[in-house]
Amino acid sequence: MYKALILIALWMGVVLVSQAQSIRIGTFNVSMEASNYLPKNHQPTGAELFERLASGQHQQIRNIAEIIQRVRPDIILLNEFDYTGDDAQGVRAFIKNYLAFSQHGADPIDYPYHYTAPVNTGVPSGIDLNHDGSSAENGGDTFAFGLYPGQYGMVILSRFPIETAQIRTFQHFLWKDMPNGLIDSIKNDDGEDWYSAQAQSVFRLSSKSHWDVPVKINGNIIHVLASHPTPPVFDGPENRNGKRNHDEIRFWVDYISGSPKADYIYDDKGVSGGISSEEFIILGDLNASIEEGDADKDGIQALLSHEAMNVSAIPTSKGASLHTKNNAYAATHTAFWRMRADYVLPSTKLGEVIDSGVFWPAPQDFQYRLIKDRQSSSDHRLVWIDVELESGHK
Repeated sequence: MYKALILIALWMGVVLVSQAQSIRIGTFNVSMEASNYLPKNHQPTGAELFERLASGQHQQIRNIAEIIQRVRPDIILLNEFDYTGDDAQGVRAFIKNYLAFSQHGADPIDYPYHYTAPVNTGVPSGIDLNHDGSSAENGGDTFAFGLYPGQYGMVILSRFPIETAQIRTFQHFLWKDMPNGLIDSIKNDDGEDWYSAQAQSVFRLSSKSHWDVPVKINGNIIHVLASHPTPPVFDGPENRNGKRNHDEIRFWVDYISGSPKADYIYDDKGVSGGISSEEFIILGDLNASIEEGDADKDGIQALLSHEAMNVSAIPTSKGASLHTKNNAYAATHTAFWRMRADYVLPSTKLGEVIDSGVFWPAPQDFQYRLIKDRQSSSDHRLVWIDVELESGHK
């Protein structure tokens, strides 16, 4: 009898193990935007990245590809990957000409599925947003700072199918439509609104975009929530970028909270409301930390303390600890400039986080060459977590 029970228990254990699946999800600000490939103060055309993607031989891009090959995420968000309406020139060229070839002995990696879409950077607003007396076609008068449309774009790469018909984007959501948003608190020196009524009628919240991208993993759906809030600097005492960063992060707080908090949200198709699932993961360079930096810490704190978020695992690296000694937070840093800026944040319902890390090799590691300076790859590091998904996620 006992032997039979043991056999049944063992059999059930095998079944349970077979139902669980571990996947690795990452985010990486790759700095693959045109000005990165030009001498300082040179005006980019916007084609610089795509010319280098076509060659398959640019060493900095090869190093970025190798980092991805070494970490091997199943799903990864790439921030600062220039957007072009022609995927063959952009993301597909990166996959075909770099990721598909071994870089320095690393195994090639394939991503059969990807998603990219327009962003707000470099898109002219038609209004003098930066108060310099004229409305320019690029720079500070665009919906988000950019020298050409599509600069600092985003890409999602996935080994699993993307449910494209169910994707929601929020590129055109107006900042003024966020209840109690901070746009109304941005003032000139004379106390008048920085953004006029005319500006507020067109000004968008997202500095790039906010995406809700459903990915199907063996019949289960997880929602990848991707964004790249503006840096909370490069402004003045009015702190317009700091307040925008706060509200770009707050957008996710409201979106995952459901009704009624998310009722005001509308996507680019006109559909209202927040997320319809509890199984999601928030990815991206959020340009904010609760401990360091210039961001309004209330924004990132609200996200990290949200009851739906699993923040039990904070990715760390030995390389970051050595990069900034005598800093209590150094191990958690994800950027060369010494801050935790990049996040992979699963929901509590997604599954158990079983491992995590930041790709930041120590100086004695042979892979240190990949991150030793800004020109080697990027000023950010690839951040990843391993999540064990249970069957039944929808």
